Amino acid sequence: MNDIIQLLPDNIANQIAAGEVIQRPASAVKELLENAVDAGATEIKLLVADAGKALVQVIDNGKGMSDTDARMAFERHATSKIRQIEDLFRIKTMGFRGEALASVAAVAQVEMKTRRAEDELGTYIEIENSKVIKQEVCSYPVGTSISMKNLFFNVPARRNFLKSNAAELRHIMDEFIRVAMAFPEIFFSLTSNGQEVFHLEPGTLKQRIVQILGNTYNAKLVSVGEKTDYMNIYGFVGKPETARKTRGDQYFFVNSRFIKSAYLNHAVNTAFDEMIPKDSFPGYVLFIDLDPSQVDINVHPTKQEIKFEDEKIIYAFVQAAVKHALAQFSIAPSLDFTLNADIQGLDAVNKPFTDDKKQAVASSNLYQTFTQKNQAHFIERENKSGELKHWKSFFESPAAESESKTSSNYSSSLLQSITPKAAAIQVLPDTPLLQLHQTYIIASTNSGFILVHQQLAHERILYDKYSVAAHGQQMATQKSLFPATLELAAADAALLQDLLPDLTSIGYQVEPFGNNSFVIQGIPADILPGNEKHAIELLIEQFKHFSSDIKFSKREKLIRCMARQQAIKAGQSLSQKEMLVLVEELFACTSPNVTPTGSPTYLEFKEDYLDRMFGK
Repeated sequence: MNDIIQLLPDNIANQIAAGEVIQRPASAVKELLENAVDAGATEIKLLVADAGKALVQVIDNGKGMSDTDARMAFERHATSKIRQIEDLFRIKTMGFRGEALASVAAVAQVEMKTRRAEDELGTYIEIENSKVIKQEVCSYPVGTSISMKNLFFNVPARRNFLKSNAAELRHIMDEFIRVAMAFPEIFFSLTSNGQEVFHLEPGTLKQRIVQILGNTYNAKLVSVGEKTDYMNIYGFVGKPETARKTRGDQYFFVNSRFIKSAYLNHAVNTAFDEMIPKDSFPGYVLFIDLDPSQVDINVHPTKQEIKFEDEKIIYAFVQAAVKHALAQFSIAPSLDFTLNADIQGLDAVNKPFTDDKKQAVASSNLYQTFTQKNQAHFIERENKSGELKHWKSFFESPAAESESKTSSNYSSSLLQSITPKAAAIQVLPDTPLLQLHQTYIIASTNSGFILVHQQLAHERILYDKYSVAAHGQQMATQKSLFPATLELAAADAALLQDLLPDLTSIGYQVEPFGNNSFVIQGIPADILPGNEKHAIELLIEQFKHFSSDIKFSKREKLIRCMARQQAIKAGQSLSQKEMLVLVEELFACTSPNVTPTGSPTYLEFKEDYLDRMFGK
């Protein structure tokens, strides 16, 4: 009987590993940029063609490699940074991952040129499908250039799963920004299809933030800086007026590595309590430095999720540091930094601290853990069950809540579509309508009355209108007498460029003006002029952070964002005529009873139900 279990060939094993590490061009960009940083480079250039599908090239002036190291770098589990298992938990460098270059070489055609300062000549290597095709000496300046061409050329099924060029370029920009933000002392540039998108001169962290996120942040950043034996935190938070309705510019770095953490995000949000609206999110770029042994960065292949030894201390520290910064800059009122009368009256505050008491405190475990260097995380846990009581609320970030809402809304929308449609409601003609709390409209019907939510109803009307326009019947455009110029951050400019055809279909006329600028020549005919710049900025912001479990098309996302943005808001006073038009247009819709996300637009109160309520 033949044996059926066999070892995989190296190139197949590498391709499987590559599936975990290299999911799209942006994954390779991250690995290559981090390796360049680790090589001690002061200049790093990223060149991409065809959104990384045709070429990803990183050129650095770092220390370079010997001819043996250049060859070894592409072997699986080859690394310069790990000698024993303990090193895994002391990692201070960036792209240490052993499979990274082997994975790139398994799914692309790779060329590398490298030279060390002590060598007269450099090394040129060509690798395809994990096999070295060519290795020879070459003339090259000190540093390394790695080119990754034709990603997934040998795994066509994977290539088919890549998104549009604009979408893939946005992912590349995200990874580029995350590395460039963490190392402001290094020059970075990004060139796409021969056009320079980013040119970031070395400077301070504040200068780098403004270079990347735009001049609007220049005078609106508050410095954060706290140091202890256990950890340091530094960086900037945006002043409350920079808060956005969607998760905008939020960057957390732990030991210079970008991470995603709903938990730490919650800590910053709570520091802004009562300074920004509940549905807004603050912007920040914050760095936490602590002993690498207190952090496990190996819980996720891309290292974007990490685990702290003691998360509660980190949470409290981040929150306190941000509160302190906001208070120092007189942005917040006094933030609990003074003792209130109840605390002043406690024995511990009033009575003298005798030698006996000093000795008792100094011998306690708690005192020792906080006074010995790097020991704060060894606080003994006496009441674990009590500590765990409220853990859930820390992890329920606003994003998670909104996503669950979207999911439930979608379910209700699905229910609406499979349940029989309600009988047509007829609003009685020549009957005055009543606006309640500038939010609800009460209208008499042939069988009772309806209570219409003006914002949700208008959202449904606009969604239907934009849907028709986006799928063929283009909306009318009103030309601007004085066209507004819109300047965007590079990543937003790339997104807007991608959205231009869809914006045109719903009545916007926006033209590129060079260097991440656009001119707004016209807006949809039924939108009041005067606020078009802000409208497009908000549209981009909403589009970027459109949260949904359902994969909507780009056009669908855009019209949903547009309907939400342009709908008349709760709290807006309406005339009789405006209310009447709103109600009439609502019942002309295909699904007048729900918004696109499944929320009800009105509630119906029937006459017999009202009679029963009054015991008739």
